[in-house]
Amino acid sequence: MSSQNEPLKNETDASVEPSSTSRITRRSAEQNTKKPVASAQAHQKIRPIRALAIFGAVAGLVATVALPAYAAFKPAADETVTLQQVAEDGAQTLVVASDADTTNLTATTYAATTIGEIEQKKAEEAAAQRAKELAAQAAAAAVSNSKAASAWASMDLSMVPAGSGAVIFPLQSYDYIGDGFRSRGGSHDGVDILAPAMTPIYAAADGVVTVSSESYWGYGVGVVIDHVIGGQRVSTLYGHMTYGTRLVSVGDTVAAGQPIGAVGTTGRSTANHLHFEVEVNGSLVDPMAWLNANVG
Repeated sequence: MSSQNEPLKNETDASVEPSSTSRITRRSAEQNTKKPVASAQAHQKIRPIRALAIFGAVAGLVATVALPAYAAFKPAADETVTLQQVAEDGAQTLVVASDADTTNLTATTYAATTIGEIEQKKAEEAAAQRAKELAAQAAAAAVSNSKAASAWASMDLSMVPAGSGAVIFPLQSYDYIGDGFRSRGGSHDGVDILAPAMTPIYAAADGVVTVSSESYWGYGVGVVIDHVIGGQRVSTLYGHMTYGTRLVSVGDTVAAGQPIGAVGTTGRSTANHLHFEVEVNGSLVDPMAWLNANVG
């Protein structure tokens, strides 16, 4: 009996007192149950510390980088700062004044970008250069004309005794003298003698006809006669005659006072008149001064 009851006692003891293995397992379970609670409490304590550390680091970065850069580029009250000055190498911030305003663009603040604009700009530059060259040429011509005028003004235009008849006035009657020698800005090579249409024109001296044309450049109907007067070569030109009134041909020998045509307004002309030119030894001279010196 006693031997049979001992197993029963052992079974009862086993059900009452757990084994050491089961106690270790239960303790581990209890520890695992308590660990999350302790970990959450630890995290709640660490978060404020971490946030303070982050804010401190940011504040230190601002103090060491941004503020010195701003202080270095902060302008005085009356100083203007450009974007280039602010955005120098090494600058960490860009400061733009609050009172900055827009810039008004003009034609000189942009460049041509399309082919059409480029071609137009080139054409404008070429036109400006051409105008500059023409102005320079006009100035040079004015100087040359002035020198020529000074040269003939100092010449002795008297070739024959005044009133001898060797030189006569090309018109026996006329209304008045119009544009004179070197008028119109120095471009007028002769003198305009205004008279009614069909007024007879006469050769100013003995000579040979070298030009006789119904269309002689801007002179319209014109005649040119070469002379030798007082041992000097002289050429006289008669322009703007009436069409069909020429009385001489190239190669004809004429005498002073011989009719050669009639007054008109052909060529570049706006009124009936005789355009009369005189060259002495290849140089243009004032026709009125030459006539006065030789006709009297």
